[in-house]
Amino acid sequence: MTQRHRTAPPRVVPPPLDFTDFYQAHFHRIAVQLYAYLGDHAEAQDLTQEAFCRVLERWDRISGYGDPSGWVRRVAWNLATSRLRRVRTAVNHLARQRAEHVPGPEPDRVALTRALATLPTVQRRAVVLYHLAHLSVAEIADQLGVPEGTIRSWLYRGRAALATYFTERQEANRA
Repeated sequence: MTQRHRTAPPRVVPPPLDFTDFYQAHFHRIAVQLYAYLGDHAEAQDLTQEAFCRVLERWDRISGYGDPSGWVRRVAWNLATSRLRRVRTAVNHLARQRAEHVPGPEPDRVALTRALATLPTVQRRAVVLYHLAHLSVAEIADQLGVPEGTIRSWLYRGRAALATYFTERQEANRA
C-alpha cells in the first residue's frame, strides 16, 4: 500500500505592504477589539498605537509575513493583558495598604492650625518647635542659627498674637 504524502503548497510571500495603508486598514478593527476587552476606549487606542509602533520598528521583516495583522493583533492583545494585570496588581496592593478609616482633625486642631497660619514664619516655627516638638530654647536657637534671646522674643510675640487671635474669636462667637 502506497501512502500518499500531502505536501503543503509553497508559501507565497506577498510583496511588502505600505505601512500607512496597513495601519489604516487594521487600526480601527484592533482598537475596537481591545475596547471590548478593556472597556476603556482611550486605553484601547493607546495600546493599539503602541502595537503599531512596535510593528513599524520591524516593518521590513513583518511586512513579509503571511498575516502581518495577526502579529500586530497579538502584540496589542498582549499589551492589553499586561495592562490589566498591572492594574489588578495595583488595586490589590492599594487594598492591602489601606489603613482603617482615620477620622479628620478635631475642631481644636483646625483652630490651632488657622491661628498658627496668622503668625509670621519665624514666630510660627519657634512656637511649633517649642510647644509641639518639645525642643528647648537652646535647641531651637541651635537649629535655626540664631541667639537664644531671639527665640525667646519670637516665642513671646507668637504666644501674645495667638492669645489675641483666640480672644477675638471667642468674643466674636459670643456676639
